[in-house]
Amino acid sequence: MYKCFRFKKLMRLLLCDAVIILFAFIITAASQSGWQVSSDSEEKIFLPVIMYHSIVDDSSRISDYSVTPEMVENDLKYLKEHGYNTVFTEEVINYVNGGSLPEKPVIITADDGFYNNEVYLLPLLEKYDMKAVISVVGYYTEVTAAADPHVPEYSYLTWDDISDLKNSGRIEIANHTYNMHFQKGRKGCSRLSGETYDEYADALFEDVGLCQTLLSINCGIAPAVFTYPFGCISKESIPVLKSMGFSAAFSCYERPNYITRDPACLFTLDRYNRSGHLSTEQFMEKALSQ
Repeated sequence: MYKCFRFKKLMRLLLCDAVIILFAFIITAASQSGWQVSSDSEEKIFLPVIMYHSIVDDSSRISDYSVTPEMVENDLKYLKEHGYNTVFTEEVINYVNGGSLPEKPVIITADDGFYNNEVYLLPLLEKYDMKAVISVVGYYTEVTAAADPHVPEYSYLTWDDISDLKNSGRIEIANHTYNMHFQKGRKGCSRLSGETYDEYADALFEDVGLCQTLLSINCGIAPAVFTYPFGCISKESIPVLKSMGFSAAFSCYERPNYITRDPACLFTLDRYNRSGHLSTEQFMEKALSQ
């Protein structure tokens, strides 16, 4: 009887050791192969976000914030050839709330609401069956665009342009503030030194709310996505934005995103700026790296 007991105990110990060794092997293999291993078994989806600004049909004018249509097309070809699927932010929000996402999702964004986004980006999205998010600055549309002719080099989108883009089915519109796109004084929509929370909340609510109202009145759009100017984030901004109905926000930090079912992962979504000084391969190596 005693020998039988010792034999069973030995077998249990050996089985336990085997399980530990197998688990360690799986973890090591997963790490070496690039699998995502989560301690809490929560699924995490890698979501790269690309950030464009102006698109100019003149290679002499490329900069850190300006690219040519040819560069954009090369980028879209690269994404298509490597199996990436563009999605709207709305689809990511739906995923967090229990929906689904396609394999290898990626978000393409374009900041500031340049008219050249409609002239050059939209046709390329149609050509490659893709979609993008354009973040508009209310003042640029309400005041600047109204005074300028439609010149791709420097004009901004009008309200009619924004409506056309939304109706194309290829473009999602985001709120980029009404007039907080400055780096002097208040940098973007960050909180000023010495400003009380109530003062800050009122200023943010008034400005962002005005852009939201104008988009609703002129375009029938109520964006669920906010884009921080210059990526300037105050922690106090998040409850204010949520109270206004926003479900997600874009920053300018160049870091990978991992989407879970937790809504907190949507504030904020980090993005990689597409500099015109990089080739498609150089940029994608950085932006698509996990």
